[in-house]
Amino acid sequence: MPTLSIAEVQARLPELIDQLQPGEELVITRNDQPVAKLAVQGARSVPVPGWGQGMVIIHTEDDEHLRDFAEYMPRTFHS
Repeated sequence: MPTLSIAEVQARLPELIDQLQPGEELVITRNDQPVAKLAVQGARSVPVPGWGQGMVIIHTEDDEHLRDFAEYMPRTFHS
């Protein structure tokens, strides 16, 4: 959770509000002690199919590398 002083928040409030995502919080401090939280209201973003495309790279086409994860996978993937 990001932390900023009151002075920093006063100087950048509109920018900070624009940068915060719904559900995210910013801790505001005075003399290095937390005194408040800034949170933006709004609906949480809904996952859209395809947003993660290209974020995972599979270097092999076999299932051998998946054996270490067998206990976490559905039964159909166990070897």
